[in-house]
Amino acid sequence: MTFANGNRAVFLDRDGTINIEKNYVHRIQEWEWISGSMDAIRTLNKSGFLVIVVSNQSGIARGKYSPADVNLLHSQIVQELAMEGGSIDDFYFCPHHPEYGSVRDCACRKPKPGLLMEASAKWRVDLSRSWMIGDKLIDVQAGMAAGAESILVRTGHGEREKSLINDGQSVADSLLVAVNEVILPAMNNTRT
Repeated sequence: MTFANGNRAVFLDRDGTINIEKNYVHRIQEWEWISGSMDAIRTLNKSGFLVIVVSNQSGIARGKYSPADVNLLHSQIVQELAMEGGSIDDFYFCPHHPEYGSVRDCACRKPKPGLLMEASAKWRVDLSRSWMIGDKLIDVQAGMAAGAESILVRTGHGEREKSLINDGQSVADSLLVAVNEVILPAMNNTRT
């Protein structure tokens, strides 16, 4: 469900997009912001976009950490970001994996659009005026499946994954570049 003329959102993948990719990050001691990602989030906040993180967290299904660990990390991320003048409106994560855990087929694991659709319903998001940014093909696919524009960033797995996306698909060096060179110019071009 999308809400025509509803809120605009930028959906962000987490690991490799806003923080440095390290396997199964679930403690604040492991968290390291990618240079410029806080600036990008603040810019989105000031531009009137909701900022919503959508992340596959298969470490839960693999038994490496719990949903409570992820929620605690996210609350600590929000606190760090707030000290720098930015905010993330919400976090959604898929705890499933097709080979581990009791749920092996779900609607929320990217490239399926379930996380974006759930967030869209809660926040009354107009997906046709929204964006998905991530470092993997599955992020691009999830955004497109939900009806949002998608951008692949070269951080994290992005440099390797860019060969998998279609020609003409937006690619940016980082989250900050995606915001400043793709999203803001596109937004300014659509204003009347």
